[in-house]
Amino acid sequence: MDGPLAGLKVVEFAGLGPGPFAAMLLADAGADVLRVDRPGAAPAAGALTRGRPLLGVDLKAAAGREAALDLVRRADVLVEGFRPGVMERLGLGPDRCLGENPGLVYGRMTGWGQHGPRAHEAGHDINYLAVTGALRSMARRGEAPVPPLNLVGDYGGGGMLLVFGILTALLERQRSGRGQVVDAAMVDGVSLLMTGIWSRFAQGRWPGEPGANDIDTGAPFYDVYRTADGEYMAVGAIEPKFWAQLLDVLEIDPTSLPDQWDRAAWPAVKEVVAAVFARRDRAEWVRRFAGREACVTPVLSLAEAPADAHLAARATLAGSPAAPAPAAAPRLSRTPLRAREADDLAATLGRWGVRLPVDAR
Repeated sequence: MDGPLAGLKVVEFAGLGPGPFAAMLLADAGADVLRVDRPGAAPAAGALTRGRPLLGVDLKAAAGREAALDLVRRADVLVEGFRPGVMERLGLGPDRCLGENPGLVYGRMTGWGQHGPRAHEAGHDINYLAVTGALRSMARRGEAPVPPLNLVGDYGGGGMLLVFGILTALLERQRSGRGQVVDAAMVDGVSLLMTGIWSRFAQGRWPGEPGANDIDTGAPFYDVYRTADGEYMAVGAIEPKFWAQLLDVLEIDPTSLPDQWDRAAWPAVKEVVAAVFARRDRAEWVRRFAGREACVTPVLSLAEAPADAHLAARATLAGSPAAPAPAAAPRLSRTPLRAREADDLAATLGRWGVRLPVDAR
């Protein structure tokens, strides 16, 4: 095994979304991750489960729980994404596991967190965004909020937050020799990701009405515009120098417009900009903006993104043309991360020093 986390042993109790994403990031960094699921579970397809073999363990049976505890005793990190209390009922809660392995970093991934009035409620990404104020902020003026897929709660505010917590706990363990519990909640992570918006709000720079602010499609210099062929161009010309370049390419006389930061004029200016973008196809706008510092880019589909010259040059998307997948990131100069194929289960168990009487496919 290679990578910056080589030698780190992680036992992942299979779940959905953010937990597997966190385990994938650890595996990309070289950690030796064992994914534990129920016996007979089919290996999940796609990048989220890359880099770690699947081990079938019946956690409802005494022998299965003991087998899981044997892994826990040898692990540096545990990752689980069940509702609060589930692991405790299985006899695999933090008290038991830390009692067996005092140096264990016990990573818990939930939407609501381990305590609070909603801790035991069901929920999904959209719900966590809703109660934190994030979802209401993601709307055009006068329109309903638009959920940003499940990127903000599950992955940004979930899986990445969990990995951050795990790595900080591992660093602290180097000083104390002791493990601890990482309570990663998506409501906490989403709120952290909203730090910049909360700052604007506190400073009076975010009036509160969605779609009327500088980076939520309220401003003419930060929006997407439809082109003649039904495609879109993304505009992020916030700074005056970029706004000037944008107007130059669009052949709009800046003296014919109000000041860039005249909020009252934004709706009317957007109409002017939209009308110009609608005159030409996306490809023509790409050609015209090439080499211009205007912060304008084409809006690409999933099918188009792998062919983008910049993404291709950086190999940002790996996998096959038929099934592209994100490459490992970020890029380390000396001990690079990489998307890995899952090692043979027997070889992985051998490194862990265990032979388990379980469904070892």
